[in-house]
Amino acid sequence: MSAQSNYRDVFDATAHPDARKAWLPRMKIAAIEQFEALGFPTTRDEDWHFTSVSPIAERTFKPVRPSPSTLTAADLAPFTYGQSDWHLLVFVNGHYEPALSSFAQLDVDAQVMTFSEAFKEAPELLAERLGTLAPRTQAFTALNTAFMADGVVIRVPVDIALEAPVHILHLTDAHATNASQHPRTLVIAERGAQVTLVESFATIGGGTYFTNHVAEVIVGDGARVDHYKVQREGGAAYHVGTTQATQGRDSIYHSFSFATGAQLSRTNVYAKLLGENCEVRLNGLYALEEAQHADHQTFVEHIAPSCSSREVYKGILDGTSHGVFNGKVFVHPEAQKTDGKQTNKALLLSEGARVDSKPQLEIFADDVKCTHGATVGRLDDMALFYMKSRGIGADRARALLTYAFAAEVLELIELEPLKVALEALLFERFIPPDAA
Repeated sequence: MSAQSNYRDVFDATAHPDARKAWLPRMKIAAIEQFEALGFPTTRDEDWHFTSVSPIAERTFKPVRPSPSTLTAADLAPFTYGQSDWHLLVFVNGHYEPALSSFAQLDVDAQVMTFSEAFKEAPELLAERLGTLAPRTQAFTALNTAFMADGVVIRVPVDIALEAPVHILHLTDAHATNASQHPRTLVIAERGAQVTLVESFATIGGGTYFTNHVAEVIVGDGARVDHYKVQREGGAAYHVGTTQATQGRDSIYHSFSFATGAQLSRTNVYAKLLGENCEVRLNGLYALEEAQHADHQTFVEHIAPSCSSREVYKGILDGTSHGVFNGKVFVHPEAQKTDGKQTNKALLLSEGARVDSKPQLEIFADDVKCTHGATVGRLDDMALFYMKSRGIGADRARALLTYAFAAEVLELIELEPLKVALEALLFERFIPPDAA
């Protein structure tokens, strides 16, 4: 029996037959049929050439059943960056936990809701927007749509700036072993609106499980969205995440991806620049060890003229880990005066680590300025020699140079508490305790 058939059986066992006339069940049925037709991607697919999802496809991860959470506020402390004044929504094993969540005072008319709340307070908004952006022709997106049980909807109205960041924290515990979660995020920043979103994925208790996340982000004319994703899943976990953003005229979308967890992870970030004078920045950092595998794919589609895109992705790899970066910039014929730059750098700390990098440019306009570059290397022997000649031990010198390589991209984070927290995580990872 194929993996598609297994998931269809799970879907049929959990579907509600009496609700099939509603728009959401219809969407879910269409999605599972799409997944059946597509199947899991293989290394024969161009976009998955360097990443095999066989560990996911060869088993069937069933959604986690809701169960009372035993987690406390103290359990959340390592993952909240010390910010009690942020809007915090906590999901445990894919299910919302109101007792662990907290909200600062929301601005007038701004909405931060779970799906269940949105069905009551803004059903038309959910019906109109959900599922309109994420690429339906991708298997993991279709699987998420079929099995999404809960999620977050954020709507910031015209000319409103949401002062406090919104932090969505996805945690898994022992109940998620051999199970899956399919969280969904929908962000609508209307004309002139501003919002900062942090999405964190972490584990308490270990175990093998599968996270399949999809985010849809609509950035209206003159709006700004700063979107941070922190992936710190357990070492036996599998993680696939897809973000699709669309931008209106004069808008700004900044994305930052930080990944240190999961045995196998894939992060897709796609941006469509639909209006003139857009700015998009897609940045990221991943740090791998042992046999971890992390794949990052970006796709910036310049559709309107006079837009700019910047990408900086860095990777640090140790052990026998494998990193993949596939970045594509596509410039349509009408997107004249496009300004695009893409940079990918990787640092190999061991003989067994490896990287595959594939930056791509497809340009169909003649008045553009686009560049891309990729470098893979090891620590600079001259820099190591210089530091050791100044009395710095070999281990500490290597750790400091590694940390400096990572810190360069972390400086691109504009949310100061998050930047400080991630710098501390990397410092602990690369600076030996006896050398700090």
